[in-house]
Amino acid sequence: MIVTFVHVWVKPQYIDAFIIASSENHQKSIKEPGNLRFDLVQDANDASKFVIYEAYESDAAAAAHKETEHYKKWRDTVVDMMAKPRKGEKHIIVAPIDKNLW
Repeated sequence: MIVTFVHVWVKPQYIDAFIIASSENHQKSIKEPGNLRFDLVQDANDASKFVIYEAYESDAAAAAHKETEHYKKWRDTVVDMMAKPRKGEKHIIVAPIDKNLW
C-alpha cells in the first residue's frame, strides 16, 4: 500500500476556490479502483496550507489516478492558485496491514 502526502500552499485569495476544486477531485478519487483513502486537510495555523493524503493499494493504482480526467481537471484548475509548486512525499503503509481497517 502506498501513501502520498501532497503539500500545497495556496495564494490567500484562492483558498475558497481551491477547496471547491479539491473537494470535487476528492469525491471522484475515492471512487477509483485501488483507492483506500483520499483526504484534504487544511493547516489549523495557516489557512493557505493544505495536505492531500492519498492512499492506494499499489503504485499502479496511484499512477492510474494521475491519468483520470478529474485529476487532470484539478491539476489544471489549481496550478495558478498555488503560491509555490506542490510537493508530494511518498510513504509506505506499515500499519494497519489489514486494508479492511481502513
